[in-house]
Amino acid sequence: MAGSELQATNVSRRKTAKLWRMIEPEEDLHDYSKDDESADLLEMKVPMEHGGLRLDQALVKLLPEYSRSRLQDWIEQGMVMLNGSPATVKQKVWGGETITVSPQIHPSEQPYHAEDIPLDVVYEDDAILVINKPVGLVVHPGSGNWEGTLLNALLHHAPQLADVPRAGIVHRLDKDTSGLMVVAKTLVAQTALVRQMQKRSVKREYLALVWGEMDYGGTVDKPIGRHPSQRVKMAVIEGGKEAVTHYSVDANFPSCTLVRCRLETGRTHQIRVHLTSIGHPLVGDSVYQKGVQKCAPQLRELLNGFPRQALHATQLALEHPVTGEWMEFHAPLPEDLEVLLDSIDEAGDGPA
Repeated sequence: MAGSELQATNVSRRKTAKLWRMIEPEEDLHDYSKDDESADLLEMKVPMEHGGLRLDQALVKLLPEYSRSRLQDWIEQGMVMLNGSPATVKQKVWGGETITVSPQIHPSEQPYHAEDIPLDVVYEDDAILVINKPVGLVVHPGSGNWEGTLLNALLHHAPQLADVPRAGIVHRLDKDTSGLMVVAKTLVAQTALVRQMQKRSVKREYLALVWGEMDYGGTVDKPIGRHPSQRVKMAVIEGGKEAVTHYSVDANFPSCTLVRCRLETGRTHQIRVHLTSIGHPLVGDSVYQKGVQKCAPQLRELLNGFPRQALHATQLALEHPVTGEWMEFHAPLPEDLEVLLDSIDEAGDGPA
């Protein structure tokens, strides 16, 4: 962040991957620590048998230890020269050319930086930190978001978290989901919280505004896995991971319902996928909402204009990892959801 002092810190990726897979085994976490990166210039001749290939295709054959996407990035960044001139991805080679490559360290391999990003701290002691995450804050650095994340903020708030995998993060919320998260401040606390997650003893409740009018609650028990053709999405699929969501009606409105969800499992996008699967996608969910939803005319612009999935982690309950005390935390709806509900109330006839 401009004007803020950045402090480079390393978080063990080997410990990170092991702990993270304990609670989210379906996540594909590439271990860049195994890559043979070097700042030394790589120089090679294009074999005649590679003649006619695009440059990126030839490099995949010549440098199989690097992914094709990484090699393409290096080409686009001007880190690859063909016969001494900057190359392009689609440029063809005919054999005999000299290629020079300047390997660049992937952002995920760089030390994470502490950044002075404000946190809404609900509770804190020597073992845990409970925060109310705002909308728009990415939890962990990743593609397109290598800084400005919750992890960066945590390293500034509690520098000792540099010695804990993923800076103590044990579960995640989507970027545009607000609400409660617990962070472990020690490795012992993190291990204990991960085990609670595995045993499903951590209680998590969410409030979601969904399309359509619902009269009763229920349970969705459907397996979730990566969407077979749209890799950025999750879906209810045969052979997916077990996923169970309990839901109840919190308030009724024209064309929409405020639903309270309690998770037994913690799959990626679980609430969004499960509620969509029963015909009630979340208001504002551009990823999972399909087509135009039935809506009262006076609410159409209001509901269609909400800019993010209407989902908030409102309650969190767990056993303290050191004292064993049962602790419960609550976070009220954020301002944007409160304004939306008030506007629905004013435009319609209010809750039924």
